[in-house]
Amino acid sequence: MTHFPRILSRLAVLAALGAASLVHAQAAAPAIDAEKQKLIDQVLAVWHPENSVVMAVQRPAAEAMEKSRIALQQARLPAEKIDKTMKDIQVDVQKYVDTASPLAGNSAKKNLQATVAPLLAQNFTADELRQLVAMLQSPVKAKFEKVIPQVDVAVGKKVQEDVGAEVNKNIQALTESVGTKLRIAITAK
Repeated sequence: MTHFPRILSRLAVLAALGAASLVHAQAAAPAIDAEKQKLIDQVLAVWHPENSVVMAVQRPAAEAMEKSRIALQQARLPAEKIDKTMKDIQVDVQKYVDTASPLAGNSAKKNLQATVAPLLAQNFTADELRQLVAMLQSPVKAKFEKVIPQVDVAVGKKVQEDVGAEVNKNIQALTESVGTKLRIAITAK
């Protein structure tokens, strides 16, 4: 579980660096005119860049579940013991997600105007922002986004049929190799 603090500290460092560069950029950035600001507000209302931050904060939870399952399987525990332990771990993971996600999401939303608005204002004309709003609000885009999960599943099934067994062998070999090296390192203290 020492992985979580490292990831969170990396996020904090990246946020601090981003904030420092943003302060520098804002000092040099001219005020955003009312027309552009209105368009930027529309972009932010349909784009939701804060979701990327929330996903980044949630990634360690998914990794913890995955690594925990691998560790338990490598310990050659009975399936019932693995399932019970994974359910217990899931409670902790869910607590983390339920706590960290709103914190990150609220902070990102709070900081959108100070971070994203100047970038959009500097990189897009008012006409381009209007086009961006139209694209983000497009019914065709919404329809396409609804199809993406089906596409992912269809391609995933074909890849699984095509090379799934080989990929699984590679995953198993990697897992065993890493597990062996970890056990050697731990026992050779």
